[in-house]
Amino acid sequence: MKNTLRAFAATAVLLSGVSLAHAENPMVGGAAMFADKTIVENAVNSADHTTLVAAVKAAGLVETLSGEGPFTVFAPTNAAFEALPEGTVDTLLKPENKDQLTKVLTCHVVAADAMSSAIMKMVDDDGGKHPVETVGGCMLNVTYKGDKIMIEDETGAVANVTIADVDQSNGVIHVIDKVLLPKS
Repeated sequence: MKNTLRAFAATAVLLSGVSLAHAENPMVGGAAMFADKTIVENAVNSADHTTLVAAVKAAGLVETLSGEGPFTVFAPTNAAFEALPEGTVDTLLKPENKDQLTKVLTCHVVAADAMSSAIMKMVDDDGGKHPVETVGGCMLNVTYKGDKIMIEDETGAVANVTIADVDQSNGVIHVIDKVLLPKS
């Protein structure tokens, strides 16, 4: 009965000329992600992104990532930050390293709202690899295999998208398993 009502409601919306939004967002870090909240409003609730949130605050990027956007954010998990050489995160979070931290973080942000299907189409259109310039000026190369998107940073390291298409009011988040770094 519940599924019948849901199907009827979806059909009624489609027949009225209004399109349905993306499917329900995946959970991230044990928290629900809401499409009507900003990237920052959702990220602060993810237990897997406490380091990223602390870094965004330290870099002074909260207001920017709470803004209108659109933004695509490749969001590294706490484990991704922990995989960096020992002391790297502590060093980046120091006030005197704010510019360097900002550069690293903005290498994870693209000024677009790119869901995985759009990313895969760009990769296909470019013959298997799509260059992406971030708001921090980094050049990333995006590929995919099956339904898994991979992002190569300027050092040649590759991050895998582990949770794609987390819709936000000001863009989209794709959770990744490595920190993307600019050239030294």
